[in-house]
Amino acid sequence: MSIALVIGFTDSSMSALSKSGYALFKSYKNPPIFWKLSELRQHSNYLGIQSRPVLVRNLKRRIDFHNSRYFCSQSSRVFMPSEEFEVKNRNNASLSKDEHQEIISSTGKTKKTTDVLFDMFADSSGKVRVNKFFSALSATGLHVNDPRLKEITSKLNSIWKEKQESGSFEALTLDRETFGSVIKENIVLISKALRYQFVIPEFQQFCHQIESFYWKCKSSTGGKVAQYIPQLAKYNPDLWGVALCTTDGQRYSIGDTQIPFTIQSCGKPINYAIALSELGADTVHRHVGQEPSGRMFNELVLDHNNKPHNPMVNAGAIVISSLLLYLIEPGMRASEKFDWISDYFKSMAGGEYIGFSNATFLSEREANDRNYAIGYYMKENKCFPDNVHLKDAMDFYFQMCSLEVNCSTVAVIASTLANGGICPTTGQRIISPQAVRDVLSLMHSCGMYDYSGQFAFNVGLPAKSGVSGCTMVVVPNVMGLALWSPPLDNYGNSVRGLQFCEELVSVFNFHHFDNLRHVPHKKDPRRHRFEDKGLNIVSLLFSACSGDVSALRRHYLSGMDMKLTDYDGRTALHLAASEGHLSCVEFLLKVCKVQSNPKDRWNHTPLDEAKYFNHLHVVELLQRWEEDAK
Repeated sequence: MSIALVIGFTDSSMSALSKSGYALFKSYKNPPIFWKLSELRQHSNYLGIQSRPVLVRNLKRRIDFHNSRYFCSQSSRVFMPSEEFEVKNRNNASLSKDEHQEIISSTGKTKKTTDVLFDMFADSSGKVRVNKFFSALSATGLHVNDPRLKEITSKLNSIWKEKQESGSFEALTLDRETFGSVIKENIVLISKALRYQFVIPEFQQFCHQIESFYWKCKSSTGGKVAQYIPQLAKYNPDLWGVALCTTDGQRYSIGDTQIPFTIQSCGKPINYAIALSELGADTVHRHVGQEPSGRMFNELVLDHNNKPHNPMVNAGAIVISSLLLYLIEPGMRASEKFDWISDYFKSMAGGEYIGFSNATFLSEREANDRNYAIGYYMKENKCFPDNVHLKDAMDFYFQMCSLEVNCSTVAVIASTLANGGICPTTGQRIISPQAVRDVLSLMHSCGMYDYSGQFAFNVGLPAKSGVSGCTMVVVPNVMGLALWSPPLDNYGNSVRGLQFCEELVSVFNFHHFDNLRHVPHKKDPRRHRFEDKGLNIVSLLFSACSGDVSALRRHYLSGMDMKLTDYDGRTALHLAASEGHLSCVEFLLKVCKVQSNPKDRWNHTPLDEAKYFNHLHVVELLQRWEEDAK
């Protein structure tokens, strides 16, 4: 009789193995995929298993349960049957190009990655259809127009022109050699995408949830479009767009995401980030503070140091604009400085659309007495650098507010902040990490006007809103979001944007202070769909197996389902009974109210396990419990 044995060791599981057993197991350069039962018993004492058939059953795998026979002693992850190949050293997500050139296939042989990819996508004619290949990439969030795939699209365009075929290059079919030559320059990115190693691995499922939020918020009819300048008042209140970009460059958008709108106050954190990166925090904060003002965003007020409270209120943003205009490359003319700043924005947006609304600029300049009053008040209090001409500084501030963007642009900018200042779609560092930290800190505390404190409490994410209806949200190390809907609430925030953010953190554990251990009903999209449940089951069963009542109590109080089973249908009660842990059995029955006689794959109940291992005190308890239940 042979059984398939697949074990993944983690630091936490070392306590379940003797040190000598672990050393023995690691000494195998090529650990056997199959051990005969007699061989398993021979080595079981070293492994700490003590020749117990019940634990042999815990490790058993039917060969048809796994498509892949690849055994990786360095990975604690259970390989899914759908995975056709595994990377050497699977735990290293950022493999080098050389390491991506070869993989271990399902047959255990080393093959070129390009060959394996070709075999995956080739049709019956032995060729790969380009549209099928790009569809697979798109499902991971990687789109054909991604700047990182420009080498592929350039080569495909050349092949398409040579063949003079109709349609586009996506209609091409490629043989093995051509396919390999086309993708080889981008093999690292493609390999990472198709191995589901992006920050959100189950991207399609995540996008389905985002889409459901979108439609739920679309029905909202509250709020009014900003009226203080004609260009904003013209927006259709039914416009609603959502776009996202992850730190790995995965993209998704729905709704009115390509309609241009002026960036308004959503540009304030970007200007602040540029000033920090170019001038340093000491220079910037000699002129502007870091505290929430507790007052209206356009109020005529300074802090106790006679400085604007922070760069997110109008006073602080005007001062930041003067720093950009006068302290960075002071020899530049105003027109050159505008182009320089626009290019900075475009770099953060990965080359996405950046425009300018001259009509909005003129309206802002004509109808903004309040901002002029703030400017003169700050000039009186010497808030500006020396030799600043107020009119020029105000014009530059209005120009920055009048830059045109769309949802896709803002999403990439937000993801650049989420990615520590590196644009995900180009790989270029734009903002220093220290500047990003400071920007996100102030977005978190001051980014949503007078609603900032409530937003930090309810949503717990750095965000910035603007009167054009845009809300830029950053989920650090995960993604950036752009939400655009013109109707605003009394605070000046987009009504639909706020609702979307609250829906987002009600389902996903993105709130800054969410802890997945104690918020079991929330999802973590950064994990594979079965990974969360698998971690919970492993933790629960190890607690029962080791007789750790305190750990079981912690799981119970955190809301975990104490009836969870492994793939063999074995529960915590099975493990506690088979090990003779009476206190654990009592806790599971009396406090957790679990079923006393669940059956595993072999129709064994916890009572059967206790009898088999001669744990008479556990047998007595289980028998008495079942009799009382009758």
